[in-house]
Amino acid sequence: MKFVPAKTILTKVKNGAYWYGVDYNMNLYRGCSHGCIYCDSRSNCYHIDDFDVVRGKENALFILERELIKNMRGVIGIGAMSDTYNPKELKYEQTRGALKLISKYGFGVSIDTKSDLILRDLDLLKEIHSKNNVIIKFTITTPRDDLSQIIEPGAPVSSKRFYAIKTLAENGLFVGIMLNPVLPFITDKEEDIKRFVELAYQCGARFIHTYMSMTLRENQRDYYFEKLDEHFIGLREKYIRYYGNRYDCVVPNCKRLYKVFADECEKYGILYRMDEIIKAYKKECETSEQITLF
Repeated sequence: MKFVPAKTILTKVKNGAYWYGVDYNMNLYRGCSHGCIYCDSRSNCYHIDDFDVVRGKENALFILERELIKNMRGVIGIGAMSDTYNPKELKYEQTRGALKLISKYGFGVSIDTKSDLILRDLDLLKEIHSKNNVIIKFTITTPRDDLSQIIEPGAPVSSKRFYAIKTLAENGLFVGIMLNPVLPFITDKEEDIKRFVELAYQCGARFIHTYMSMTLRENQRDYYFEKLDEHFIGLREKYIRYYGNRYDCVVPNCKRLYKVFADECEKYGILYRMDEIIKAYKKECETSEQITLF
């Protein structure tokens, strides 16, 4: 694996209180090997060349420890731009090393991933949870393994991600799902949404969050359309007619579909509003700390 120079690892988040309550963001890798056909990180605005090639950041753990010492404790978001549990992590263990430092200095963690490799670090996640907030967010876009293999060819299939959620939940961790994006005319079937929520409940997911839309811009759009031509013949033309050059592509019948989604979440007791998700996982940690204190 190639390594790229890095001056900083942690970035202070301005609006984190509205997005899973994170205080800092960090990405230990650049690029991603999942090959998701819809990935917004391919957009030119992020300036990542050869996005499908994973690169590490030089001296990442040294820089991170230096920054953890300087900053106030809070929740660190990992994996927003590049899945921190890519296959290279098996060898280089930058994520595991970072979790050790996060635990050492008493920070909390918010992890985005599509990989069941996270189960390797169950011990560290439980250790961090005993001191601070932990929330784990699996991106899952479909309950169907056959479809996930097409739209996310390099990632573990959906069933493996649901199994990882079950394992983490059984170990007392606050874990749920980001149902983002929802791909118009592909993953927006009502029966799939209902099945999705049912599977989440069966696996012990505490929350599901969705916008019922996807984004398309610049070269991300070009790449997505190429894959539509490869796997969903004729769908490119339907997107062009329906959305033109719009950035935010909301699924047809969004309000009706979101109501179906919300009703299913209510039925199974699954959180789906951002403010309630944040309150729930942070309150859990506060309760745990109070019990430990007394």
